[in-house]
Amino acid sequence: MRRHVLVARQDSMGDVLLAGPAVRAVAAGAGRVTLLCGPRGREAGELLPGVDEVVVEHAAWIDAEPRRVTRKGVDSVVDRLTELEIDQAVVLTSFHQSPLPLALLLRMAGVPTIAAVSVDYPGSLLDVRHRVDDDLHEVERGLSLVATLGYRLPEGDDGGLRVRRDLVADLPDLGGEGYVVVHPGTSVPARAWAPERHAALVDALVGGGRRVVVTGSADERALTATVAGRRRAGVVDLGGKVGLRELAGVLGGAEAVVVGNTGPAHLAAAVGVPVVSLFSPVVPAVRWRPWGVPQVLLGDQAAGCAGSRARVCPVPGHPCLDGVPVGEVVAAVERLAPLPRPQGVAG
Repeated sequence: MRRHVLVARQDSMGDVLLAGPAVRAVAAGAGRVTLLCGPRGREAGELLPGVDEVVVEHAAWIDAEPRRVTRKGVDSVVDRLTELEIDQAVVLTSFHQSPLPLALLLRMAGVPTIAAVSVDYPGSLLDVRHRVDDDLHEVERGLSLVATLGYRLPEGDDGGLRVRRDLVADLPDLGGEGYVVVHPGTSVPARAWAPERHAALVDALVGGGRRVVVTGSADERALTATVAGRRRAGVVDLGGKVGLRELAGVLGGAEAVVVGNTGPAHLAAAVGVPVVSLFSPVVPAVRWRPWGVPQVLLGDQAAGCAGSRARVCPVPGHPCLDGVPVGEVVAAVERLAPLPRPQGVAG
């Protein structure tokens, strides 16, 4: 029987992209795959290969800005899940999240087989209670879970992150080829390198002969304007001007991307571009670093905030990232995407 499998990943855009290899493994053996995600992950879910349908439901037990739980809302979710007629459900979570609230709703919806990684005793909520090592990358964690139901990547699939190329938008006019993307925004302040350091980085890259594209969401226009500086040759400010599909195209055309531990880092990996990762250790890099692409990881991974999951830096001076000098980032870009030397100039 070709099963209808629901894969759930209900947090942010980057988390959904990291679920992509597990989704493809399920799609290789299932008849139909529905992705259940939260509102923050919808656009990323629509880009994942192997997904037949995206269903969006807010998860108050996962979202960083949880809505109030109501009986009416819970009943609505259960009704919607029941209508999907799911044969199996895989609940993907990070190490600090519980799959059990969703497992309860899936059980109420009559789903016969539910699998998840769970530290807590699940009682009858899970049919497969999977155990994994703590220090396992999110991609490996997801693939390990779906393998318990017999789903594995097909031959020739290397397990990297991917997006549907037919849905990636064409590049906007960037005034030429060959550029580095600098993405200064992050989902939480604790993961951000200072704006003035990003601005100095843009100046250094342009001064070294590179073109730079600064990207950011509509809410980050002031930030990208600060980082890009006054309109000048060699710098394009795309803050608030592109959606996720367009951003995938912009990142895909880059020589390298400089970005913090945030969703666009994983989008860059999904389009196969090298990443200079300004990685705050508030979550472990071993679990969250860019997957499957050349990368340079910068930031003090042993800083006092390590493993705290802090949204605002708890250490004065934000030393884990603000201790990274601009020159070190420039050197990392050069290592991943060396500028061509003029003919006749020795290395």
